Amino acid sequence: MRQEPVFRNKLLPYLLVLPQVILAIIWFIWPSVEAFYQSFYRSDPLGIRRIFVGFEQYVRLFSDVSFLSTLRVTVIFSAVVTIFSMGIGLFLAIMAERQICGKWFFRTLLIIPYGIAPAIAAVLWRFLLAPGIGMVARFVTHNLKLYWDYRLNETQAMLFVIIVAIWARISYNFIFYSAALQGIPKSVVEAAYIDGGSRWKTFWFIIFPLLSPTSFFLLVVNSVYSLFETFGIIDTLTHGGPSGATEILVYRIYRDGMVNLNVNKAAAQAVLLLIFSVILSVLQFKVIERKVHYA
Repeated sequence: MRQEPVFRNKLLPYLLVLPQVILAIIWFIWPSVEAFYQSFYRSDPLGIRRIFVGFEQYVRLFSDVSFLSTLRVTVIFSAVVTIFSMGIGLFLAIMAERQICGKWFFRTLLIIPYGIAPAIAAVLWRFLLAPGIGMVARFVTHNLKLYWDYRLNETQAMLFVIIVAIWARISYNFIFYSAALQGIPKSVVEAAYIDGGSRWKTFWFIIFPLLSPTSFFLLVVNSVYSLFETFGIIDTLTHGGPSGATEILVYRIYRDGMVNLNVNKAAAQAVLLLIFSVILSVLQFKVIERKVHYA
């Protein structure tokens, strides 16, 4: 029988969680309530005059072609970044598990990008892919005969921000997958090989199911990352351009609220982003978690 922890002081558990509760109220609950409240009003940039408009902000958003385009870009960006960052992280973790000379050096090298802030990572890649002067940009232009200028080409701009966002997240996924792989008993893998299983079948039917708890956790975390934490990358590289090709919802909220000073419109979009992320997380827990194999 599992023994529950007993505290002599009944107030101690509440005091231990109080700092986190206070931070959640200040940085999440209060801003969310304020955004929800502001979304039902229309006010001037200085906030002097304010009129209650009900759901007018939401109706206007869903009748706005540019907003619907932003939603499409957000979904594509989030899905691609999540899938590829997890896939590459898993592949590198499997490669790092092999008995090769200097594998601890490569492990350390793969973890380094995790310590780089997204905006700094964007600056580094901006130097590499700067049209005309960047090392990678010059290689693409001269060797692949492809004119590279992400500032003018919408497809190149989207590809650029996706590559940087994936690169910035690979290390995080690599760390968790590497730890999960080390937790799999070697006897299980060896038994699969003895029974005649190939490397691919052993991975797909033995290793991958045992990694499902880690994969599920990373799926949720990476989805949130791609929706919220990639603002610095896009702001540094493209500012949402060209022609809104890389403008995801979190950047549009910033542009409408901080640049155009339309706080109420930005608040309505923030509420929609919150609702979208909650629905996505609930679906992941309801649908995908059923296929998770807990050891």
